[in-house]
Amino acid sequence: MYNPLTALIFGTAAIVIIAVLFWPEHGFIPRWQRTRRLTQRVLSEDALKHIYKWEIQGRRPTLESIAGALNINTNTAANLVTHMQTDGLIKVEGDDMHLTSEGRDAALHIIRAHRLWERYLAEETGYTEEVWHGQAEEFEHTLTPDAADALAAQLNFPTHDPHGDPIPTLHSDVVVHAGEPLTRTAIDMPARIVHIEDEPDIVYAQLVAEGLHPGQIVRVTESTNQRVRFWTNGNEHVLAPMVAANVAVMPLTSFDEETLDESEGYVRLSCVEMGTTAVVTGLSTACRGSERRRFLDLGITRGTNITPEMRSPGGDPTAYRIRGALIALRESQAHQIKVKLENKQL
Repeated sequence: MYNPLTALIFGTAAIVIIAVLFWPEHGFIPRWQRTRRLTQRVLSEDALKHIYKWEIQGRRPTLESIAGALNINTNTAANLVTHMQTDGLIKVEGDDMHLTSEGRDAALHIIRAHRLWERYLAEETGYTEEVWHGQAEEFEHTLTPDAADALAAQLNFPTHDPHGDPIPTLHSDVVVHAGEPLTRTAIDMPARIVHIEDEPDIVYAQLVAEGLHPGQIVRVTESTNQRVRFWTNGNEHVLAPMVAANVAVMPLTSFDEETLDESEGYVRLSCVEMGTTAVVTGLSTACRGSERRRFLDLGITRGTNITPEMRSPGGDPTAYRIRGALIALRESQAHQIKVKLENKQL
């Protein structure tokens, strides 16, 4: 028997279900389609980035290398390559694939967006180093070319990211750093770190934990198949060769101010005894962004006298006399300030 109320209820339910599934912009189906398109675009952009990096390294990208880099199976990689070929981003000839000019520009934009965002995180935020790469991996796909230009201008057009990788302009190739792995560095010859590889994550995390960064001066004292032993910033480090290979260095071939500091025995402010006056010789290259600006605002510049005068009962922080004022610095902050004792010549 026909019941109008029941029909109304079922009709209303059907309308609600249809709305939930198909409502423009907010329905399940439109949202699923947008997510699918976004995922496809992200995979394509990551694949373009992979192909570009392998091409400039003189390596031949393959379905297997794309699948491994993107953590997908080879069937998905094959479909992805087909779509990119249809979109005019790559050319496939037999087993070889190459970027078209459009694909190259797209790859350069993603690389540029990633490195600019890492530089932004390093210079303008309080995010720690170990999260820069992961955040940039996500944000690179949302940054338009115009937004990338604006970010570059905001950062005063930086040339390198915090790991030492060059930041390309929109239509310029990436210049590969000229460094060599730490594992190949001559024994007892000073060299400067020019690049820290930020992949894979587990290796990068270990390098961050060691406190290594571009700009540091290193001196290798032992290099075998079992370990690489070296000194930097007054500390000895020991790395497995597989990890050390992710640090690129260049030999020092000309006069270098930081080399002069090391050869004449500069120390970190955190090591200066109470009541001893020291003279600032510079800031660590690991000190960047708001921290560096704060130090400069406090007058911690080369030639400034600085004296530790009082340590908190817990041992940290310590109060330092700087330009007539007492300034509290944590040990980790003081460690970023290079000084010499007052009785030594600068």
